[in-house]
Amino acid sequence: MATETLPTTETSPPPADWQPRIVGLLCNWCSYAGADLAGSSRIHYPASVRIVRVPCSGRIDPLYVLRAFERGADAVLVAGCHPGDCHYAEGNFYARRRMLMLNELLNFAGVPPERFWFRWVSAAEGPEFAHLIQEITEQVRPLGPYKPELADKFTVLDEIVQMLETMPAVEACPEHAPSDPGEGPNGDTVA
Repeated sequence: MATETLPTTETSPPPADWQPRIVGLLCNWCSYAGADLAGSSRIHYPASVRIVRVPCSGRIDPLYVLRAFERGADAVLVAGCHPGDCHYAEGNFYARRRMLMLNELLNFAGVPPERFWFRWVSAAEGPEFAHLIQEITEQVRPLGPYKPELADKFTVLDEIVQMLETMPAVEACPEHAPSDPGEGPNGDTVA
């Protein structure tokens, strides 16, 4: 009688010297400057973080985060200016809304919540940035390397994005469409 061994879903603990690969998407004006301050002040923090500087946290496409996980990131940090301090007036408010929705999408895709971080870091918070990276590393290290168990969901998300990108433009509703090309929705003349 032959016995078959079924594959187990348990993962072996990571080696003691294993460091998680962290992708940091940082706003140019505050968070990146905070990371720069930590480095120029010679504050020690794990070197396993890879920083991507973006003009504003409000311009971070949620697909950047999904792609980072898809390509092997163990954790992703999105950091921006504190509310009210955005150099583009309201970019961080847009980022906050997007990241809340992204959090739901990541839960759907099977990404554990401990692997996605969204924080505010100002240009004067170099020590806080270093502490944040240390905290992320300590939280993610026990989880081990990230291997998406539901990798097929990333494929489904790709298909949804491709479908949305190829959709034809939506035309105006007939009742709201102007009858004359130079006429606005309320019958006003448009210059």
